[in-house]
Amino acid sequence: MSIEAFDVIVIGAGPAGEVVAGELAGQGCSVAVVEAELVGGECAFYACMPSKALLRPAEVLAEARRVPGAAQAITGSLDVAATLARRDEVIHSLDDSSNAEWLDEHAITLIRGHGRLAGERRVSVGDQRYEARTAVVVAVGSTAAIPPIHGLADSRPWTNREVTTAHEIPARLIVLGGGVVGVEMAQAYSELGASVTIVEALDRLVAGEEAFVAEELGAAFRERGVDIRLGVTAESVDRGAVGVKVELSNGQAVEGEEILVAVGRRPLTEDLGLETVGLTPGEVIEVDDHLRVADLPWLFAIGDVNGRALLTHMGKYQARVAARVIAGREARATRDDHGAPRVIFTDPQVAAVGLTLQGARDHGINASAYDVATSDTAGASFHGRNTPGTSRLVVNEDRSVIVGATFTGTEVAEWLQGATIAMVGEIPMELLREAVPAFPTRSEVWLRLLEQWETQRPRA
Repeated sequence: MSIEAFDVIVIGAGPAGEVVAGELAGQGCSVAVVEAELVGGECAFYACMPSKALLRPAEVLAEARRVPGAAQAITGSLDVAATLARRDEVIHSLDDSSNAEWLDEHAITLIRGHGRLAGERRVSVGDQRYEARTAVVVAVGSTAAIPPIHGLADSRPWTNREVTTAHEIPARLIVLGGGVVGVEMAQAYSELGASVTIVEALDRLVAGEEAFVAEELGAAFRERGVDIRLGVTAESVDRGAVGVKVELSNGQAVEGEEILVAVGRRPLTEDLGLETVGLTPGEVIEVDDHLRVADLPWLFAIGDVNGRALLTHMGKYQARVAARVIAGREARATRDDHGAPRVIFTDPQVAAVGLTLQGARDHGINASAYDVATSDTAGASFHGRNTPGTSRLVVNEDRSVIVGATFTGTEVAEWLQGATIAMVGEIPMELLREAVPAFPTRSEVWLRLLEQWETQRPRA
């Protein structure tokens, strides 16, 4: 059997795989991408893109209702059918042909099938074998974790795939998990007409963020009629003829037509041939800051599969770093950790980068938090006067630099890049005062935050 050779073989054609393949092909490398499912991956078809398509219409409608003049013009309710149709447009009705064409345009060979490692620099796809002259990059991503709850696996639960592509809205939806996927889909389905119950084992929603985030999201959700059960776990799940019943650890039960499992992710490494190169199937592939596997200088792992930062943009960041390293240039991934920027596209939105106040203190940083109301600017009044939301900077007082920022409120996602630049550049707080925001924009929130720091910071 002949073995076809390429400079680089990428297993997985999600965002990270596409980026590393494109970067290397652009530098003249011969590149093959192996994909068993859809080119474009989870984000394009089952996660980031369809979820935002489901969330956006209600977000626009809610903002319009907060603005005098626009509010009076609204006479109807959310069009569910149009929302789902737009979602289908965004995901191209699960047709990846345009993504595959992009690979072809960049002279990247697409190999359809399930790729497995088959020894050093070797990849198998079915009975065919391929060899990488320089590197193999694993970018297979992750899948929804299904916890070992009695009856859950047999209850045909929804994961992010089913919830983002469904064509009917259930009357009642149970959501296991109050993390990002859980709260985003709870809001989307609530706005689309479902009665939603969230079951979260911890004592607050999105527990990795600032405490005020959970408080504000909880208040907004309860106002919409979402039932939030905190500090309880699902003990058993049973699907009957007309729906699902979940028995909870507090002795209560909740019922619904469908159940969404959103309690975390696991790497897709069980059937990847890791054992052929001395690695353990089913586990994350640990890498160094060059995204290279220790003792296997030809093997790289990027995106969710390495467990460093389960975010699309960080997988793409890792892809660019890996491409430089494979091409023989010096590069290191230094921002794909707890400091990664992140957005929860609920209403209110949550945009955060870096550490929370507690996270900073847990890292031994002498940190303080400075808060203002997100609506505390002239420009904010045009988005709805006195709308809820908090803006916070977490400052390393010893160095006078930002180590974390969180913004909640209407349309705050685009604010995040300014805070990220300030953190990456380690811009001193005194110098940030010279970055004057235009009036009347909501960016003046930075002035309010800097004023808080100036008047409240500890002084020797």
